[in-house]
Amino acid sequence: MSTQSDLPRRRGSRAAQLDAFGGPDGLRIGDVPLPDVGPGRIRVRVTAAGLNPMDWYMLSDADTAARFGLTLPAGFGTDYAGVVDRIGDRVTGFAVGDRVYGGALSRAVADHVVVDAAGPAADEAHPTPDGVDDRVAATLTIAGRTAAAAIAAVNPAPGDTVLIGGAAGGVGVFAVQLARIAGARVLGTGSAASAEHLCALGAEPIEYGEGLVDRVRALAPEGVTAAIDLHGEATVHAARELGVPDTRICTIATKLDGITAANGATTTPDTLRNIADHVAAGRLTVPIAATFPLADVRYAAELQAGRHVKGKIVIDLAEVGPEAV
Repeated sequence: MSTQSDLPRRRGSRAAQLDAFGGPDGLRIGDVPLPDVGPGRIRVRVTAAGLNPMDWYMLSDADTAARFGLTLPAGFGTDYAGVVDRIGDRVTGFAVGDRVYGGALSRAVADHVVVDAAGPAADEAHPTPDGVDDRVAATLTIAGRTAAAAIAAVNPAPGDTVLIGGAAGGVGVFAVQLARIAGARVLGTGSAASAEHLCALGAEPIEYGEGLVDRVRALAPEGVTAAIDLHGEATVHAARELGVPDTRICTIATKLDGITAANGATTTPDTLRNIADHVAAGRLTVPIAATFPLADVRYAAELQAGRHVKGKIVIDLAEVGPEAV
């Protein structure tokens, strides 16, 4: 028999939904049945959901959605944080009332999500460490995993100088700091307006665009030893021109012959736990660019889709709503 919280909860559940593939303009808020749990699964009362560019990319068209196993009507968002309010049979390691965070593929922007208590990436829950706010915890899964995979691919260490392209974005927040934690010097590309943001993360800012190689050489005349392209392939081409071997270059948004394409889905549960521990210890910070109520999810998604946000965007679902009877 499952165990259920006696905390206040809604009779039903609200969820962001798409009835047609396309851009964020198709998002709506719908009322859905309160989900139940099966064996080995837990239900989480979501308090915050972090947005990522992949959230709307996965639902951009039917073919892309099919690659992720998504069909219509579809939910939205993957990163979440909240409180366990119901557990199914054979669940160990979690109790009602536990604070958790994790991934719920394309269904996180909702009052409740049901996930596998011991599941794979994007169907998972992890205990939220003390000292980590739910809004911050809700930003860790996709960007944290992706950044960690990219860092592992180039393996920075003391003495390295790492060039990170697109460093001011959501994945860049983590990649810059993880490289710094590893002891590397970090040069981060971004717009002129992002320079202060990059400095705060621990990177030395460099404006992207024409002339990038010359600017890198001026800032790091001793050379660059590794590179991560978080946007496209411009940083890859610059790194090759600077003499960085292909074995120490990686991408996340494109595939090029000879270059590792990092994939956060291949990381282990320990990856997220380590990142959360860095946050709890104050070694890694996550700037929250903006928070929005559930009613404004469409605007929030459009802002995220513009890819000019410095930090993370979070949907706040902390209000519990009317009590069940």
